[in-house]
Amino acid sequence: MNMKKRIFAVLTATAIAAMMTGCGSSNNSGNGSGAADGGSDLGMISVVSREDGSGTRGAFIELMGIEQKDADGNKTDMTTVDAMITNKTDVMLSTIAGDPAAIGYVSLGSLNDNVKALQIDGAEATPENVKNGTYKVSRPFNIATKGEPTGVAKDFINYILSADGQKIVSEDYISISDDAAAFETDGSSGKIVVGGSSSVFPLMEKLAEGYEAINGAAEIEVQSSDSTAGMSGAADGTFDIGMASRALKDEEAAELTGTVIANDGIAVIVNNENTISGLTSEQVQKIYTGEITDWSEVAE
Repeated sequence: MNMKKRIFAVLTATAIAAMMTGCGSSNNSGNGSGAADGGSDLGMISVVSREDGSGTRGAFIELMGIEQKDADGNKTDMTTVDAMITNKTDVMLSTIAGDPAAIGYVSLGSLNDNVKALQIDGAEATPENVKNGTYKVSRPFNIATKGEPTGVAKDFINYILSADGQKIVSEDYISISDDAAAFETDGSSGKIVVGGSSSVFPLMEKLAEGYEAINGAAEIEVQSSDSTAGMSGAADGTFDIGMASRALKDEEAAELTGTVIANDGIAVIVNNENTISGLTSEQVQKIYTGEITDWSEVAE
């Protein structure tokens, strides 16, 4: 090959490589073209769910139709066997933040800037939309005691339900009362242990801090696990107060005294690199049951 032909071949190969690189990187351009394909270039969806016993999982699969009933009324969780399982809210958040193709769900009050909450059926996941009913993926936060509470447990619950406690609730969640009375402590002393749902945990820590600032004779220890552990712990005396991020099951309600302390949305979350802005409830159901497996199937 003479020198002219060799130079021409090199230039041609370089031009072709540049064109291929340009096509492959269009998703990273600054003209917003990634939004047009709705994140379809992300490929297979990485489905992430919570562990059995999680109140957030229990509420999510019920609200999204992932839990299905047979003719006899028996419930079956149809979450795909390919789902990655996380056992805490913070683990869910870090998992989604670290995987561009992932989808998961968390308490609305636990959202941070490391992930993106999707619109569901056209409604944004905000406390205001949960309260006005436009964002329908929501559930109650419950506490429970074995019998009627006494001493510090009773005084603390009165604080949670007072105007003072509900003001703290309304900072990140939806209060259950807009006209509750101001709190007056009865001065109960001693230590109690509150345990259960990792979704309720951040709120309970703030409530405990607020209460202890008013009643210095009391100490509240808050432990994080899951809703089922919270209810069983309240039943067997491990916890003075159990926490659940769902309604109490019939067998739990038969043994415990439950109290709703707040309402909360469940945010469906994706990685910040995902350009999809929203999904329908049906699409979420199909993703979590394994019927939809690739982001191109829900491209906007």
